[in-house]
Amino acid sequence: MKATKVNIEDRILFEDSDYLLINKPPFVSTLEDRHDKINILALARNYAGDAQVCHRLDKDTSGVLAIAKNPDAYRHLSMQFEHRQVVKTYHAVVDGIHGFQNVLVDLPILKADDGVVKISKRDGKPAQTYFDTIQSFRAHTLVECRPVTGRMHQIRIHLATLKASITGDEIYGGKPFLLSDIKRGFNLKKDTEEASFMKRMALHAFSLEFNDLAGNRQKVEAPYPKDFQALLRQLEANK
Repeated sequence: MKATKVNIEDRILFEDSDYLLINKPPFVSTLEDRHDKINILALARNYAGDAQVCHRLDKDTSGVLAIAKNPDAYRHLSMQFEHRQVVKTYHAVVDGIHGFQNVLVDLPILKADDGVVKISKRDGKPAQTYFDTIQSFRAHTLVECRPVTGRMHQIRIHLATLKASITGDEIYGGKPFLLSDIKRGFNLKKDTEEASFMKRMALHAFSLEFNDLAGNRQKVEAPYPKDFQALLRQLEANK
């Protein structure tokens, strides 16, 4: 899906002289992408000339993204990421009903040449994620995900190992969300193929907690985007 026009000023969740935290929309790459003209880094540099993105979100993932306005701020937050002092919280809708209570997945991840990852105890890099159930529905679960490390596709592959793939994440076993699967009396026109209700995987970076340059602890939360809200409304209405 093509990215819509993005106005960085409209996405700001937190700003001071050193940092800009935005609610990244889905379908927009964090860094330069040869397939798309729009990316968050370029937009941020139009807003603040020395801007550097401090971490990445997958193109289809929405939510909190931290941007440093100057090199000192970038180094300061990069060191916190490196020393695991940044608290990252994601929300995901997953397939199936699951009662996670502080479940830890501690499985090493290996990045393959084709851009996907797999679990590899021999060659993978250490990766840990905690999971808690927020709410269960008829055939899906809203899950809080707290990655300790920051490996590529970490939450996605770790949830897959729990047989709780993210809804819509077909790369790692997730199923598309179809209204006919949950909605009683849903009728599709004859000879029409049903499209997925949500056009991406149901993953949202909900909050980020870090220390600013003054030593103050900042916690920034990102409201759900419209598609994630609409998905949850459908799940709630069709329990």
